[in-house]
Amino acid sequence: MTCLPPQPWQDSPGVQRILAALEADHGQIRVVGGAVRDGLLGRAGADVDFATTFPPEAVMTRLQAAGVKAIPTGIEHGTVTAVADHHPYEITTLRRDVATDGRRATIAYTDDWREDAARRDFTINALSADPLTGTVYDYFDGLADLAAHRVRFIGDPYTRIAEDHLRILRFFRFHARFGHDSPDPDGLAACVARARDLMALSRERIRDELLKLLAAEDPVATVRLMTTGGIFTPVLPEITVDHLDAFARLVGIERTLGDVCDLRRLAALLPADADLLDDIARRLRLSNAERKRLVAMAERWPQLPADLADIRARLYRLGGETVLDRALLSAPDAETVAPLRAEARDWTPPRLPIGGRDIMALGVPHGPAVAATLRAVEDRWIAAGFPADRDALLALARDSVAG
Repeated sequence: MTCLPPQPWQDSPGVQRILAALEADHGQIRVVGGAVRDGLLGRAGADVDFATTFPPEAVMTRLQAAGVKAIPTGIEHGTVTAVADHHPYEITTLRRDVATDGRRATIAYTDDWREDAARRDFTINALSADPLTGTVYDYFDGLADLAAHRVRFIGDPYTRIAEDHLRILRFFRFHARFGHDSPDPDGLAACVARARDLMALSRERIRDELLKLLAAEDPVATVRLMTTGGIFTPVLPEITVDHLDAFARLVGIERTLGDVCDLRRLAALLPADADLLDDIARRLRLSNAERKRLVAMAERWPQLPADLADIRARLYRLGGETVLDRALLSAPDAETVAPLRAEARDWTPPRLPIGGRDIMALGVPHGPAVAATLRAVEDRWIAAGFPADRDALLALARDSVAG
């Protein structure tokens, strides 16, 4: 018998209230999914989700009676969020699929744990455990797959993909995170054959899954496989084999420096064209901040700035985030970019010691001339290494006005 090792969440008084309210001592609630999978692997960080035999309305009632805040976040699909000790826990009633269309499912409630597990995507995600004893329940050989570092669909891969097309991207994401060597051949064949099904998904779902994939520690081999297999072509045809070497180089640098960024990795996979990156950002429904950041990464540097004054000038004008993004995308290796990265993290850009009022006090009338004069002074201040001497800056301003 396999048991889940003791987990930090088990010591939470709030979790204990949840378990008591939903009769864990009578087997009415289990911990499911990633918390079981990652717990068995000794990995931290997965959200803790529960499944229960109680219908969602009863879950709400029982939690509230136990003094636990209950939010009907997805009650139409059987999910209630319990907030205990300021931490959210999703609790979902056991379900079975009645009908699916590749994007969403019509469900019915059940009291059969195996039936609920059968609707999950991969065997390693269908594991559940008794939250009190740790006893693991495995209906589809997920433990063997977990030990073999194998991501395998439950049942027929084509059927599972037809139920939810996003499972194509999830197959590769989980392989990048947990898989070793080549992926499961049946799953890979189905994903390649059904890649065009991704076109039916919302761009938000594609974006979320893609960025999670790119955030894996080392997704290079998986992304190469996806690219050569045509997985990206229906939704992001701009990702081609032409950019795989640049992507691999960036991932290697990030892993060495311990500085992983999914959005930067996306930029490395795409042509360095600002208009194209802006279009892709809009297609993927990136936030305004993410879109601006992605577009800023269109500029690459033929040579990294090595002079301290040049580095600081760029940090002042562009900001640390943009400088780091462009430097990491342009660098040949981690050793070359490390000094710039250290400066970007340690240096705090100063504020220009004078402002528009000082310029007007020199006789410059209110209007565009003030801003132009201030920019000229700022340029000379930056070139001089950001001196803090206010009188010297005012003298520069007088020279600019006189000139």
